[in-house]
Amino acid sequence: MVKVLLASTHEQDTKIQELINHMYCTIFPDYFTDEEIEQFENMEILHTANRNFEYCGTLKEAFQVISCLQTLISIVECGVRDEVYEEMFYHNVQILQGFGLFFPLSFDQFTDESECRHSLSVYSKAANQLLI
Repeated sequence: MVKVLLASTHEQDTKIQELINHMYCTIFPDYFTDEEIEQFENMEILHTANRNFEYCGTLKEAFQVISCLQTLISIVECGVRDEVYEEMFYHNVQILQGFGLFFPLSFDQFTDESECRHSLSVYSKAANQLLI
């Protein structure tokens, strides 16, 4: 018996990178200092570089990674701190780690009112762009 697996598409790989960039540019600056975010990069948190830059999984695996990242982003951005969301958070972290994406951060790190929320960060996206 032969089993056929479909590789992830370029669009899925791009979406994974977009979601990871969203975490680094939008989520992390609200909760962590620039120095901490730089440490995250050095620790390769959510980095796909160890997988030859592109996520090289199957179509199903890429979909699962996208779903997990979207769920984590939604949980953090919604701001509701409920036990159900905490369970979902850790469940999705576990799935990501199963695919080799390192994410050692805890739910509690995203729940405290952070003093970073209103500070400027080199990781944040620019509010506007200068056209030359």
